[in-house]
Amino acid sequence: MNINYKSFTLGVEEEYMVLDPETRELKSHEQKIVHEGEKVIKDKVKAEMHQAVVEVGTDICKDIDEAFLDVAHLRKTIAAIAGNLGLAMGAAGTHPFSHWERQLITDHVRYNEIVNELQEAARSNLIFGLHVHVGMETREMAMHIANSTRYFLPHIYALSTNSPFWEGRHTGYRSFRTKVFDKFPRTGIPEVFESIEAYDNYIKLLVKTNCIDNAKKIWWDIRVHPFFNTVEFRICDVPMTVDETIALAALFQAICAKIYKLRTQNMNFIQYSRHLINENKWRASRYGIDGRLIDFGKEEEVNTRVLIYELLDFVDDVVDHLGSRHRLAYIHKILEHGTGADRQLAVYEETKSLLSVVDYIKDQYLTGI
Repeated sequence: MNINYKSFTLGVEEEYMVLDPETRELKSHEQKIVHEGEKVIKDKVKAEMHQAVVEVGTDICKDIDEAFLDVAHLRKTIAAIAGNLGLAMGAAGTHPFSHWERQLITDHVRYNEIVNELQEAARSNLIFGLHVHVGMETREMAMHIANSTRYFLPHIYALSTNSPFWEGRHTGYRSFRTKVFDKFPRTGIPEVFESIEAYDNYIKLLVKTNCIDNAKKIWWDIRVHPFFNTVEFRICDVPMTVDETIALAALFQAICAKIYKLRTQNMNFIQYSRHLINENKWRASRYGIDGRLIDFGKEEEVNTRVLIYELLDFVDDVVDHLGSRHRLAYIHKILEHGTGADRQLAVYEETKSLLSVVDYIKDQYLTGI
């Protein structure tokens, strides 16, 4: 059976921190970056709940190279606008020392509602993530692929870890961002849904009982998008550099294509329970790529790097069809040079200064562009 690999389109969303170049603190930009950005990149730049955050999103990209060009252009554009306003940009899952209490909330109906409902959980949610959308032929297929790809979320999350510091403290985690986000309802690894109808009925029940007003308030690590035919991966910290972001996006895309290929051959990847996958998510959060994850097939702990190499082998037969081998190659660089968290910690070890860590994050923002 011929597989249409062109159907696995990509969309990438990144959340960036706005920095004061003098103090290195997070800085409210009063939406000036967004207003200026809209003149150049239209609706590809958005305000976020906190005024020190800027969110960008690519167009629908036909392949990984197009996604690279789009993300690189967005980073460059936003950096130039920020520079003209006397500000700087950075990409990390958390700011090393800024306190959320000092940051302003964007005055917008949706954010006011969320803060009113979730209170301190929302006000303290000063974190920065990466979301990758992979296009699907149908929502039915999106549900099947979302169910099966849950297993691999901790592996890719480990590669993205980029938030070891929180409010001036070394947390001991490679990614503390998800610990902050876990205070929200409807987060984390979802359960399996046996059909798209079961998923839609779940959403309808939540809306009917006033838990949510729309499906965008489902904040899981992976979800079938409520309005588009995409699977949306939401588990990752925003990576420091564009090369890292694109490598992770390529890996998400490849896993989707591989699961689809298995489906066309009447095969599937074993679907594990949320409880088991959560054990691996916790390990990835704590140790990044330097820990051990559980191989549930073998029922034993395995070095995380070994499992990532196994994952690359697993998807190897689809990457040339997707045209992404050269982008996936960067995963080897992450394994060699460390994740964003590893590199932040190395700077801190060397300088004992969180100001230096912020400078490093700032300097890395346009690397590879």
